[in-house]
Amino acid sequence: MADFGHRSTIETAIAETLFLFTEIKHATKHLKAWMAPRRISTALQFWPAKNHLIPQPLGVIGIIAPWNYPLQLTLAPAIGALAAGNRVMIKPSELTPRFSALLKEVIAAKFDSTEMIVTRVEDEIAKAFAALPFDHLIFTGSTRIGRLVAEAAGRNLTPITLELGGKSPAIVDRSADIDQAAERIASAKLLNAGQTCIAPDYAFVPDAEVQNFADKVEGHMRRMFGTDPANGDYTSIISDRHYARLEALAADAVAKGAKVIRAAKPEDPAWKRLRKFPPTIVVGATADMTIMQEEIFGPLLPVMGYHDAKEPVAYINKHDRPLALYWFGKDDAAREEVLSRTVSGGVTVNDCLFHFTQINQPMGGVGASGTGAYHGEWSFRELSKLKPVFYRSPLNRLADLYPPYGSKIARLQKMLRFMS
Repeated sequence: MADFGHRSTIETAIAETLFLFTEIKHATKHLKAWMAPRRISTALQFWPAKNHLIPQPLGVIGIIAPWNYPLQLTLAPAIGALAAGNRVMIKPSELTPRFSALLKEVIAAKFDSTEMIVTRVEDEIAKAFAALPFDHLIFTGSTRIGRLVAEAAGRNLTPITLELGGKSPAIVDRSADIDQAAERIASAKLLNAGQTCIAPDYAFVPDAEVQNFADKVEGHMRRMFGTDPANGDYTSIISDRHYARLEALAADAVAKGAKVIRAAKPEDPAWKRLRKFPPTIVVGATADMTIMQEEIFGPLLPVMGYHDAKEPVAYINKHDRPLALYWFGKDDAAREEVLSRTVSGGVTVNDCLFHFTQINQPMGGVGASGTGAYHGEWSFRELSKLKPVFYRSPLNRLADLYPPYGSKIARLQKMLRFMS
């Protein structure tokens, strides 16, 4: 809360600590099975030999952590790295200096510095950190910075996991319950004041329902968080710079013809003083507006109308592949059409965010929204090397492959053709 200005304690408990407890409990329960060598089938011509895949640690894992969920998105990958037997170096965000200092203190008290260590937070540390020859590097943050991290890691051929963001769409089908979709999209949009990489960035709604949908979203936002900027459930924007960016996005949309609906009156100076941005719906958003060109990362929801169900799919496919996609409706055929014709990091149907919470599912982006995946066993896999081991049997005739070849090669070729 000291870093954010105000951070909802309930959101911190649910999205940060409870999530980590789930990760720890899951890894503790299943780690023995994940670590066990796996018996792999052996081709007939090599019988009675056998094959195993043996997980082994990669080495030292670097983690460049974000500011929006500084506990969860720092320690969740660290859990997977330690479970896989690695050592860990963490570079926390400079935007959460108080949290980062506490994390550094606590980890230093609980771990030997050769097991896990937290660096300082300055920008120059970040640049040097990404250039270190890690055995694997994990970065969570913006696509723009992700490109720089990938470039630095590439000089060392360091494998990377990039958890980025982008513009995650919500498609409200004609078969959807408009009120239900509005409520769930509003809730997901305002979690952490929209400062969530998988937040619904914008919504596609049938033309005839655009105003109705916007009004219902406004009503649900008002019901959930009221109109008082001092509401303890509503989180502040992380910095003055980020607040000003959100103001500029809304102003640009209005200047280009959009209608802005506020769920609370922005005239109250307490909104800005507390760095809380009033929940905002942007009706009539168009592709030429900056709000539709950049990841919003705040409590603004652009709403776009569509006439034909193919229009949202065509729009999504013309832009970078999103980290998340949300679809609302009851028409199974329409749902499968969207799922089969779009590519995204993950999908939640008839709600938002919940695919991220599935401990048995991987979480990761695709294209500009990221590469690689983690969570649960997927973290262990991502941060291990599955080493193939072949155990030759003394009964196998592999010696027939050695020179001098003579006629035995012809016999072996005949045998292999028979076995194939």
